Amino acid sequence: MAKFARRFAGWSRPGRGWLVAGLIAAALPLAGCSISVADLPMLGAPEGAPERPKDPGTFPAVHDMPAARADPALDRAEQARLESELAAARDRQAAAAARNK
Repeated sequence: MAKFARRFAGWSRPGRGWLVAGLIAAALPLAGCSISVADLPMLGAPEGAPERPKDPGTFPAVHDMPAARADPALDRAEQARLESELAAARDRQAAAAARNK
């Protein structure tokens, strides 16, 4: 450690500051994955926060298919009726906005 200290003893104060800032900046990406703010002893978890589970669990099964729908999808006639109602509502809103200008 003394050898390390002697090596940087001749550096100016701003130079040592930049060195420390660089070391901290280099360490942040590594620490970001392993430490959360709630794990820091001086901050801790907020009051009323639930306890962390001991086992983080497994990843969700992303390839599982969802269950079949209880209600069927809209048929073409229902979809056309809904689209025409939405278009009429859009036109009414546009007309109301034009009147209020």
